[in-house]
Amino acid sequence: MNQDTPLVLVSNRGPATFEEGEATRGGGGLVTALKGLVHHRDAVWVASAMTDEDARVAEERGGKSFPVELDGDTYRVRLVTSDAEAYDRFYNVVANPMLWFIQHYLWDLSNAPDIRQAEVQAYEEGYCQVNEDLARAVLDELEGEDEAVVMLHDYHLYVAPKFIREARPDLFLHHFVHIPWTQPDAWRVLPADMREDIYEGILSNDIIAFHTRSYRRNFLLCCRELFDLEVDEGAGVVRFDGRDVWVRSYPLPISAETFQKTAQRPAVHQYEREILRRRREYLILRVDRADLSKNVLRGFTAFDLFLEQHPEFKEQVTFIAHLIPSRQDVPEYAEYLERIEALVAVVNHRHGTTDWMPIELRLRENLEEAIAAYKHYDLLMVNAMFDGMNLIAKEGPLVNERNGVSLLSENTGAHEELAEFALSVNPFDVQEQADAIHRALTMSAEERSWRAQGQKRIVTARHPGDWVDDQLRDIEAKRGARAPGRA
Repeated sequence: MNQDTPLVLVSNRGPATFEEGEATRGGGGLVTALKGLVHHRDAVWVASAMTDEDARVAEERGGKSFPVELDGDTYRVRLVTSDAEAYDRFYNVVANPMLWFIQHYLWDLSNAPDIRQAEVQAYEEGYCQVNEDLARAVLDELEGEDEAVVMLHDYHLYVAPKFIREARPDLFLHHFVHIPWTQPDAWRVLPADMREDIYEGILSNDIIAFHTRSYRRNFLLCCRELFDLEVDEGAGVVRFDGRDVWVRSYPLPISAETFQKTAQRPAVHQYEREILRRRREYLILRVDRADLSKNVLRGFTAFDLFLEQHPEFKEQVTFIAHLIPSRQDVPEYAEYLERIEALVAVVNHRHGTTDWMPIELRLRENLEEAIAAYKHYDLLMVNAMFDGMNLIAKEGPLVNERNGVSLLSENTGAHEELAEFALSVNPFDVQEQADAIHRALTMSAEERSWRAQGQKRIVTARHPGDWVDDQLRDIEAKRGARAPGRA
């Protein structure tokens, strides 16, 4: 893709949020993933103003894009302020939980959801409105520009491409979905009109991208089964509205070099000393958001079962769980965190002794502390029910110094790359997970080394720059195919 071609990134959460006029890095894996793209190319990043302070800064800049300095990088950012009620409906009624729950198979369908007029209104006057607000900002940013590329990100923005294409059919639209894409029946939860509108929106793109081949396959299946569209699964092409839409997969790597540097920070070494001072014979670790999809309860239940079935490990093993409270304004998430704390209390009471607590629950976000634990685990538990990629499954093996074993759910995106060297588990089979814990902690040194080295090879083989290059290469190829006189 030509360096002179204007590029606009669009996401709900941007690279920066503001506190008292000062920029701090926005949270979430998406920002980390796109950092590599900004290193590669000059780009304007259009995102929602997430806080009152963000909105104030946006107003001071006249609603236009402006440079932001963050950790030595310069970003050109445009923050878009939506009506507060519309944004609340967009985020807290439709995007989370409705779409997130559909795309992680989280609905307990015998009980929820009940879609009423309030939900339909939230979609029309919230989700669609915020998508249109962001689309208008993109169009304003590209006024007078030809041949521009717009790269949209994630489930928050499924209908924005439709607004952009209607106004500017000449723009090239690329959309990366960072969470799982579920099979057709999951989407039948939505009213037909809403479902059709969402798919019309995302199919307004030129390229639709996922982390794995299986999510790509599910999307193509949805297009065929839900809408009877012409689909070429082998080529990854959907025929829609007279256009060929390419559907691709690009597994997201981590920046091994950057992460290894972070692992050498003085604060990490300080936390390491504390871990080594307190550790027992074995250390099990999980690092996650306290999200329903992460399957935290079954992980602790499996550990409980393991201790019950293998009492010889009592007082020999500690399970450290770094959990970041997530979406506590969504009732299901607040209740889930309460259930996690209650289960930890039960397991610790059942198995603990006066000087040994089996599970150490750390409800806080502390990167250095988590990395210190990464370096010294014997088993890393990643047992998510469904996960778009899960970079923890890559970060842990990269810096671990004990040939630690990975317990990895077959429903994580990372499983497609790491399965050969991990202990694969069904995330719903608690006994299998308990058995995998025992297998990991009794595994021979030779097998542990083989698995650890294999994972490190895979994790270091690709860089975020490769992920970006693969997408830009396909954008260029597709733009060529779109040009006059080209098939």
